[in-house]
Amino acid sequence: MNQKKQTAFRIRKKDNVATALTELEPGQTRLLGERSGEEWIEVKEKIPRGHKLALETIPEGVEIVKYGVPIGVATRKIEQGTWVHLHCMRSQYDERSGHLNVITGVPEDVSYE
Repeated sequence: MNQKKQTAFRIRKKDNVATALTELEPGQTRLLGERSGEEWIEVKEKIPRGHKLALETIPEGVEIVKYGVPIGVATRKIEQGTWVHLHCMRSQYDERSGHLNVITGVPEDVSYE
């Protein structure tokens, strides 16, 4: 298990993603929230603090659920324990989300020259 204390927070029981409360490295991460207790999940890749972690495998086309409501749709299969962000999902609230840089959030469909 990682020496560093890693935690993620599931807001509602039916959520299929949790929010990283710390930067997550591959290894065991404690899951807090409505399904609290001694629940742990294996993180498979680095996930920035504040970003989403897949709590289960999410097939392409399936809704991403956070806050107990759909917030987006998987644009490809998302493995359990991996980073959920613009590279693998499309927001249901921001039509331009597919055109934003995954890391910086800067629009890539507009030229500022």
